[in-house]
Parts: sequence; structure tokens; C-alpha cells
Amino acid sequence: MAATGALVTVTANPSIDRTLVLPGPLDRGGVHRVERTTSQAGGKGINISRAAVAAGVPTLAVLPARDDDPFVEEVARAGIPCHPCRPAGSIRVNLTITEPDGTTTKLNSPGALSDDTHMAELADAVVREARDASWVVLAGSLPPGAADSFYADLLPRLHGLAPVAVDTSDAPLTALVAGLGHCAPQLMKPNAEELASITGGDALALEADPALVARHAAELVDRGVAHVLVTLGAAGAVLVDRTGAWHASPAPTTVLSTVGAGDSSLFGFLLGEIRGEHRADRLALAVAYGSAAAALPGTGIPGPADVDVSRVEVRALATT
Repeated sequence: MAATGALVTVTANPSIDRTLVLPGPLDRGGVHRVERTTSQAGGKGINISRAAVAAGVPTLAVLPARDDDPFVEEVARAGIPCHPCRPAGSIRVNLTITEPDGTTTKLNSPGALSDDTHMAELADAVVREARDASWVVLAGSLPPGAADSFYADLLPRLHGLAPVAVDTSDAPLTALVAGLGHCAPQLMKPNAEELASITGGDALALEADPALVARHAAELVDRGVAHVLVTLGAAGAVLVDRTGAWHASPAPTTVLSTVGAGDSSLFGFLLGEIRGEHRADRLALAVAYGSAAAALPGTGIPGPADVDVSRVEVRALATT
């Protein structure tokens, strides 16, 4: 069971994240000698729980895996309490290739084929753990066989139990937005491409114009989402709620890997919320966490010592 006030993360499609670090640019079709490799239990929810442990925030990770799976054992060794549910098969392997200039290439496996029974057991576990949670974070892709509406269908069941943050993409994101008239999460965290896919904008135009991002994100707020945090990579992030909109710019960062940066940004915002900080300060903390993650190799998840909020600049934006 989750500790009272724990940050409960849900990773419906966990992964073993393997990173190959190249000493030079990737040459498609060529032969490369890898400088070093890393491997760790991952998935968006797991990454957020790692950040929580580093920051001293109680957390619980809910995911499909066997109790004795080495994946679960690794998560436990990282200090993350875990609620494993019956899996449909082996945990997938995701491969990341990073180049010296920070360019990141990801090859993500689909995961084991799930059915309605597997997903129902996972959903029931999430609802049980949500009763004592500070937040529930629904994060990442869904496994093959899962209904696209899995996250959207969970929201009404979680209503009144704990605030919910969602970070997903593609069909599950589309289904979530389609159901906003019935029940909306307290927080959504799309990137520019994901925001464009659900509001009809252009991703490149959004990345170049924070004010435009704010106007598009305001559409989701108008449909009931309490906070929309849009991550923009090197351009920082935009936060919109019913009281206003803000853009935060990070300090120049030497990017080693972008894997986990969005997850870290989401945790930074939630950490600010848990601390009771002002919305603009939560945004600054989100950007500082994302920048710190990008400066770490592999799937590096930052701790408080890696994060420097003082170097983040925040300004107000108009949404009309």
C-alpha cells in the first residue's frame, strides 16, 4: 500500500532502458564502437518515482510485472516501493542511442500483448492506491491490446480520490482529450508535438512561440484541465491555468541526453505543488529539473543537488 501522501506513479508499459553512448555522430548503415552502455528499469512513471526518491518525496510505483521479476527487484533496490500487477508477458526493452552533441535516437519496443483482464487488474490496483495519494501520475504509452481509452476511463474512477496528472501521447492522448467533457485531470503535460496533435496547431510554430503555445494550451483549460504544462525542450516550458500563463526559459545547457527530461520536468512541477509554491515557481522548478536531466548521460534522473532554479527566467504570457 502507498504511504499516506505518496506520489503514486502508473507505468502501464514499463521498459528496460538501454542506452548506447557513441563517441561520434551516428552513421546510418555504418559500424560503430560504443563508448559505454547503461541499462536500468524505466518507463515514465518509474522515472518520476526515481526523482521522487531522490527528493525525499514518498512514492509508489504501480506497474505490470511479476513479483520476482529482476525489473521489480531493481526498482526496489532504487528505494522505490512497488505494487506489481499480473503482467501479460516479459517487460519490453527500449534502446537509446546518444551522440556527443546530445542528439538522441530512440528505438522503443511495443511491449507484451495485454487483454482486458490484465488492464482491469492494473486499473483496480491504481484506484486502491489512489485513496492515500498526494497525486496519481498516469504516464507513458499503453501496451498492445490495451484500449486507447484506458487513461480516459480511469479518470472518473479516480475523481475525488487524488489529483491526477497525465503524460501520454498518440491514441491514448487523443482518447483522453475526447473525454474531457466527462472528467478532466488536474494536470496534463504535452510537449509541442503532442499539443499540436490535439489542438490542430503546428509543432514547429509552437516550439518557436511560447505565446502561441499558451493560447493552444488555454483550449484544454477551457475544457476543464486545471493546469497544462507544455515542455518545449531547449525553449523551456509554458504553464497555463485559469489564473494566467507563464513561460520559463532555462539557462544554456550542454545536452548529453534528452531521455527522461520531460519526466523530470513533470516531477519538478509536482514537487513545487506538493511544497505549496506559487504556480510560476512550480514552472521554474519544472524547467530546472528538465534542464538538469538533459545534462546527465543516459536515462539520468536528477536529484535536488543537480537542480538550479536560480538560472531559470519566468515571464507572464497573454492567452488571448
